[in-house]
Amino acid sequence: MPTTQVASGLTTNKAPFIELQRAEGNIYIEQPYGLYDEQNQDTWRRLYARMRPRWEKYAHPKFLEGVHNLALDPDAVPRLEDINRFLCPLSGFSAKAVAGYVPAYVFFDCLRTRAFPTTITIRDGKLLDYLPEPDIFHDVAGHVPMHTDKRFADVLVRFGEVAREAAVMVQGIADKQQQLRHVESIIRGMARFFWFTVEFGLMREKPGSKNLKVYGSGLLSSYGEIEHCVTAPEVQRYPMQLEWVINQSFEIDHYQPLLFIVDSFDHLYELTHQLEQWIKAGKLENLAPCEPAISEADLKSFLEAGV
Repeated sequence: MPTTQVASGLTTNKAPFIELQRAEGNIYIEQPYGLYDEQNQDTWRRLYARMRPRWEKYAHPKFLEGVHNLALDPDAVPRLEDINRFLCPLSGFSAKAVAGYVPAYVFFDCLRTRAFPTTITIRDGKLLDYLPEPDIFHDVAGHVPMHTDKRFADVLVRFGEVAREAAVMVQGIADKQQQLRHVESIIRGMARFFWFTVEFGLMREKPGSKNLKVYGSGLLSSYGEIEHCVTAPEVQRYPMQLEWVINQSFEIDHYQPLLFIVDSFDHLYELTHQLEQWIKAGKLENLAPCEPAISEADLKSFLEAGV
């Protein structure tokens, strides 16, 4: 850790500590808990207080179990070491502090090793409703409670294994133009799968039930969208179809107009296995273009993966 003194406050896009870590090229960091100021703590309290009733109404029961099992403190930004003390014995997962954006393959490979890259900054208290990038409330209160469930955790590990198989495959392509085209399409397909499941997924309360529960972290961390996604008549909700999902673009700056439903965590695991089979069969090499955009860092992470 650097010895340079930095100002207190870990507000997203305003944290000198994070800027210093990025300037030094650090991806993985320690959570400097003492830098959270009172405004940061107040933001956490307000976010948690208003979300709790909506979780109880709309969240999947396994998420609510996870909130309980993690002993999340409604009054203070969580310490990741405390989160991990409860989380690791349940599923082997841990929350791993990062300084911001993590390239695609690096992120997926962390999942394979049961580590979840976790943002430590928290949104500005004046912007509770929308944040164009993750913060600790999205990552810890939205994602991590689901990681306490072993079956869901196994889905994440399986997804990381799929990324590893994809990286091995694309590195074996000799023609560089073909290699770039294929890896970009595969990353886009995997990102779409992750978006419509782990981030914005709906699940039947019980197999065959018409009642829907939320398990996707983007919905679980959004005060407005968690209700909207289940009750709004304009939202399109369809049973999960892999060929549709991997060709479906999405945008991040508004409520999602289209969501997909899985029957169970076993169903989701089976879909992840199917995704791997489709990658091996070449079915993700020429997907529909458009969002999400794939960055140079994402491409490089797959092409240079140490597999």
